[in-house]
Amino acid sequence: MIKPLHSYLCPVRHAGLIWQLAVREVASRYRQSWLGALWAVITPLLMLATFTFVFRWVFKLRWGEGGTESDLGFALRLFAGLAVFNFFSECVTRAPRLIVDQPHLVKKVVFPVEVFPWVNVLAALAQLGVALVLLLTLRWWDMGYLPVSAWALPVVWLSLVPLCLGLGWLFAGLGAYVRDLGQILVPAVSLMMFLSPIFFPVQSLPTAVQSWVVLNPLATPITLTHVVLLDGRWPDWSLWATHTAACLILALMGAAFFRAVRKGFADVV
Repeated sequence: MIKPLHSYLCPVRHAGLIWQLAVREVASRYRQSWLGALWAVITPLLMLATFTFVFRWVFKLRWGEGGTESDLGFALRLFAGLAVFNFFSECVTRAPRLIVDQPHLVKKVVFPVEVFPWVNVLAALAQLGVALVLLLTLRWWDMGYLPVSAWALPVVWLSLVPLCLGLGWLFAGLGAYVRDLGQILVPAVSLMMFLSPIFFPVQSLPTAVQSWVVLNPLATPITLTHVVLLDGRWPDWSLWATHTAACLILALMGAAFFRAVRKGFADVV
């Protein structure tokens, strides 16, 4: 029986299975390591320190024209963008192998393989949750308070879920047949880091270029993250709604593609 697309986006029947697999995935990443889950905190802080040193002290970068932020404030600009990018990167670069790495489950006729992108996204959300706590803590440490708008941050990030699910279904389906896809995505996603407003504000770009930035799916969530957390302003809800709607459409398209090609998975893994 062909499953309806809404069951992909709202997998209520498989919620317990998804949660169990996601917990197992997160635990497996830190199993047998000396520091365990502490790496989830240490790794982003090391990245933050490295990027801050390079861009703040070596390249003397300032945020926007005449930026006067403290070193920690500048670091938070980078960290906020990197938190969004790292979540996206983890979901997308793992997607091509979601099917091929689970042949024992894929070949079971009754197993719902469409849950793999959900597991992938939930596992990545664990790291994003750590980043959220660090961002709020460091913002309070730097300014002595948290703007009320900072509590909108989880809502701002909400559109990342259908975005990564849609790409997850698309690349998982493609990756089962095209094994080189993973090798292509790694450099492509790395390139996106420097094309996203992580190290520069969108407003610093030429006007003619700014209109093209919206084609980058990370531009809106990164920009709105800076707005609500560091600028203390509420997001442009119309921009957020447009981006979220586009991500939902992408999720439906990815699910439709996955549903169309899934019948051949057992033959190629």
